[in-house]
Amino acid sequence: MIKFDEEALMCDLAETYHIYDYKQLSPLKIAVFSIGLNEESRIKMKMRGQEFPTNTLLLAGIQDRLSMSLWFKTEDGQKGKNRPILVTDIINKPKEKTDRKIRFHSGEDFEKYRQQLFQKGGGS
Repeated sequence: MIKFDEEALMCDLAETYHIYDYKQLSPLKIAVFSIGLNEESRIKMKMRGQEFPTNTLLLAGIQDRLSMSLWFKTEDGQKGKNRPILVTDIINKPKEKTDRKIRFHSGEDFEKYRQQLFQKGGGS
């Protein structure tokens, strides 16, 4: 777990067991504490590739079924118009990866682009 995401494990240990410096404990104790973490802990969710807690996904599914049931009873539902937006579709939508790579031919080009970003409010 430490190799997978040390920061998530540190947060979970601090939140659950009030262990703020896990390196002071033996590896065996850390392993025992790690196994005992809640299934909704950051590290366990990340290891499963899950972005949202299970109860959130279940509630979203319930809400979607309810909104669809109500929509079917409306005139729009009978005609197949204005279908409600499903929360589960929003939650499960894959994130768009932006592989935006910019090449600069000179340091001057870079500085011009950087200034444009700052003027647009893109700099932090």
